[in-house]
Amino acid sequence: MPAPISVIVPTLNAEKALGACLEALMEGVDAGLIAELIVSDGGSEDGTVALADAWGAQIVTGAASRGGQLRRGAAAARAEWFLVLHADTCLAHGWTAAVGVHLGRGQAAYFRLGFDRGGKFVAGWANLRARLFGLPYGDQGLLIRRDHYARVGGYPDIPLMEDVAMARALRGDLVPLDAAAVTSAEKYRRQGWLRRGARNLWTLMRYFVGVSPERLAESYRR
Repeated sequence: MPAPISVIVPTLNAEKALGACLEALMEGVDAGLIAELIVSDGGSEDGTVALADAWGAQIVTGAASRGGQLRRGAAAARAEWFLVLHADTCLAHGWTAAVGVHLGRGQAAYFRLGFDRGGKFVAGWANLRARLFGLPYGDQGLLIRRDHYARVGGYPDIPLMEDVAMARALRGDLVPLDAAAVTSAEKYRRQGWLRRGARNLWTLMRYFVGVSPERLAESYRR
């Protein structure tokens, strides 16, 4: 029986973080869950692509736009399920048990968020928001059947908020997994937990009132 999951990781100058992300996925290879690894790169200028190649990933390249990168990665995937994961996120040990149980169900799913250093309040709010409003962060990953992904139209080719757009398309059919996705706290620690959290919330509010993802991405980069 073929392994059921294609892992899709979007990257852009992610050399420092990618190795740990891929190492955590080896648990899924050993468990017979992962059929292939697809790294969808947006034009990295560091060693990201060479590192992905060394790990045996299929590499897809194109413009730097996370929504577009995920869309290209999904188009190249062949397995029954897609597991979308950010390059600076590591699945916590034991994740295969929760995923293995979930594969018998049809719903899309996400992981419980954690940070590698601190951030319990921010993670707690993110997990509460995901449960109450069905809006998990992209850092929480996405596990979705190929046919379900196609039915909702896939990721939109937008530079920001592609995770929110996908969550809204899946509303009512998106459930939490009993496993954690541990993401890097570097940006929060550098910018300040409160400042970064407030910035994320403000970006989300602007998106909901109709500001284009392109304008949001421009502001976000500044």
